[in-house]
Amino acid sequence: MIRLLAMLLLAVLCHGAEEALPDQRVGALPLSAALPGDTPEKVALGRLLFFDPILSATHEVACATCHHPQHGWADGRATSLGVHGIGIGPKRRLAEGASFLPMHRNAPTVLNAAFNGLQLDQPHHPAQAPMFWDNRVEGLEEQLFGPIRAREEMRGEGVAEAEAVPRMVERLRTIPEYQRRFEGEITAEKVAQAIAAYERTLITTETPLDRFMRGDKTAMTAMQQRGMEAFQRAGCALCHNGPMFSDFKLHALGVTDATTNRREFRTPTLRELRHTAPYMHNGSVRTLEEVMLFYDRLMDHAAETLDGGDDASLPPLDPLLRRLNLLPEDHEAILAFLQALSSDDYDHRVPERVPSGLPVPGHSD
Repeated sequence: MIRLLAMLLLAVLCHGAEEALPDQRVGALPLSAALPGDTPEKVALGRLLFFDPILSATHEVACATCHHPQHGWADGRATSLGVHGIGIGPKRRLAEGASFLPMHRNAPTVLNAAFNGLQLDQPHHPAQAPMFWDNRVEGLEEQLFGPIRAREEMRGEGVAEAEAVPRMVERLRTIPEYQRRFEGEITAEKVAQAIAAYERTLITTETPLDRFMRGDKTAMTAMQQRGMEAFQRAGCALCHNGPMFSDFKLHALGVTDATTNRREFRTPTLRELRHTAPYMHNGSVRTLEEVMLFYDRLMDHAAETLDGGDDASLPPLDPLLRRLNLLPEDHEAILAFLQALSSDDYDHRVPERVPSGLPVPGHSD
């Protein structure tokens, strides 16, 4: 009898674990993302490096080319165009005679990227913060090297992937101003630390939602407050939760990557959506209204595939979609709530010059 009761208890516990839902709470961002070593000098150096095309092997592309303040620290394109491109933002185009194609993923905003991985009531470990749409690296410092090594982004065809970062360091060592600004020898690690220190200043902690969550009940309109309730009631917060409105996990939404056949992508933050259209990992959705319609259709697909359907033509979907209940009458309020997650009060400054003497992206555009 005791053994039977133990088996029944285990079955109940296992069933409860299967039905357990993610923490759907939301919250305000911390007021600062700075780390102890982020001195004003290091931040100033990181800012220059971020806007300097000398980091690219072709001397054409800076971090700011695809992450520019004029476009919400993204680029306003469906997918980014790196080396051999001209201009910034949605109007960026290939140079005459160039054969490189745009990349296959949307450039996420740098705003608040310092808070990637942040969850409520949990220690935040910046060095372990997930980066990129597929979480393939951790930490702002490590993230930097991906674009520098990538052929289509900042490397081009003249340098081997293994040599991209060492060659970048060599170029910086030839520039007197960088020699003065770095403390001691210029290394790849110090470059990454400086840029990360600068990126940790690119935060928006005073949105209406943040002020509301800190106690200012007038910061959000009545419609936005209704939208927040509808957002959670609809199940949006199953994945878009915490201070960054992301669980930072990979989920399958029925969309496949064009080049890797990847079907799961990280939950994007919902912060600063007002400034960072288009949306989704491939920039395929132009407006927030279209995002709502996308999820309306996705609920129908989920019903077909997750609730006993046998439509093998549909790609795999995340089981959490079964719990999504987005009603058409809630769209307007939820869209109003999403506006409360954005702020126009962020750093829009672009340096007039960089130490390499190369053109600063967007300075004269």
